[in-house]
Amino acid sequence: MSVADQAAGLRQWAGTQHAPSPRHGEDVDDARACRTLVVVGLPGLSPYPTQRVLDLLDHWAAQGRRWVGSSAQWRVAPVEITSPDLPVLFAQQSRWALWVDSDPNAFRRAFRQLTQLKDREGPTRLLAVHSPDMPRKGLLENLQQAAWSCLGIELLVMVK
Repeated sequence: MSVADQAAGLRQWAGTQHAPSPRHGEDVDDARACRTLVVVGLPGLSPYPTQRVLDLLDHWAAQGRRWVGSSAQWRVAPVEITSPDLPVLFAQQSRWALWVDSDPNAFRRAFRQLTQLKDREGPTRLLAVHSPDMPRKGLLENLQQAAWSCLGIELLVMVK
């Protein structure tokens, strides 16, 4: 996948990420806090890994990525790849992400998660969420290329 294709895909995806306008009598903050990001691959289902995703969203917002807004506008929903609720979530949720760690087994784990999503007819476009200091070159780029060439899954990687 070329850089131009990735950028166009990311712009298209970001263009769909608008919060609805508040309804009459509804608090503006409540209306904006309705974006759900379903994340697979988080290490454990405790609040701390969820906070890592929210911190990354804030990091991207601070870098000028307007589509993020504030992390307060997002609800991060961690889900296990083995959850029996996945088919329902596939139908209901449009924003999906894959957590990518930086340890020596990270590629294997992340690619396995993507393979299982493919086997379960899951989303074909996911946002890579990871530590803010992880470089694009190396693990993220290799995972992105393998996801596309082997599985037909577009893994969106934010460039530093």
